[in-house]
Amino acid sequence: MGDAPVQSNAKASAPALQRVEYQQSDRGELPMYTSAIVEQDYSAYSAEDHQTWATLFRRQLELLPGRACEEFMEGLLDLQLGPDHIPKFTEANVVLRAKTGWELVAVQGLLPDLRFFELLANRQFPVTWWIRRPDQIDYISEPDLFHDFFGHVPLLANPVFGDYLQAYGRGGVKAAGLDALSYLARLYWYTVEFGLIQTSAGLRIYGAGILSSQSESLYSLNSASPNRIGFDLLRVMRTRYRIDSFQQSYFVIDSFHQLFSATEPDFTEYYRQLREQPSLEARALEAADQILQRGNREGFAHSQDV
Repeated sequence: MGDAPVQSNAKASAPALQRVEYQQSDRGELPMYTSAIVEQDYSAYSAEDHQTWATLFRRQLELLPGRACEEFMEGLLDLQLGPDHIPKFTEANVVLRAKTGWELVAVQGLLPDLRFFELLANRQFPVTWWIRRPDQIDYISEPDLFHDFFGHVPLLANPVFGDYLQAYGRGGVKAAGLDALSYLARLYWYTVEFGLIQTSAGLRIYGAGILSSQSESLYSLNSASPNRIGFDLLRVMRTRYRIDSFQQSYFVIDSFHQLFSATEPDFTEYYRQLREQPSLEARALEAADQILQRGNREGFAHSQDV
């Protein structure tokens, strides 16, 4: 988001679970937490808030054609997003429900892991309702409305990606009981937040953390510094990531169908295999990797991976 890496709702370690009220969802068999959901108080947005949205929207829209995947650009059109005003969640939900059955729920910020996974499993995507201040245009340390809505929501209009995200949520609910959330956090980070896709027209962006960032939209595709590696599920789930700098490795999928197919098997055996292997640094390359670009590592930060 902004020009900083985004702290994903799917965090690297699970918080202590607390007792909360939840109800059975009519969208599936999984329980759905409701205690953290709020209303989007549209009247609370100031003229300055709408201007911040306009500034960020125009900047990214000038940059992303030819860099973002077509599915994302089509989602922008489906939702009729523009710079004139902050979008209303209720209006977006009319479109999303008709196209893929997804809907948005407004939240204050980051959610506990289990609550986040259960929302995704029920085809509900949490979107932070507040937007950054004007002095935070280029950097913000936590997800805001622009990152969540502009970066994530357009792809929810794509049926295959929507199915992947629901499968991810269902897998997360199970992983929470298997002490395996760190592996799922890495998968989310390197796909939903910072994923690249190879298309017939060339390499394109689909990760929301890149799509909502002016500078990482350029860096992820053009810089010689990071590795670009063909997607492999277990390789991704072994790889640590960066929250304090641009990514040191990007994983590239061939299609959203590849991504969805990778999440179809039961992950229980995968978790057993992963526990027997060491985690990899964000900058690491392995002999078995499909290396699309061997990064020169110029400018890499020396702080610790997550």
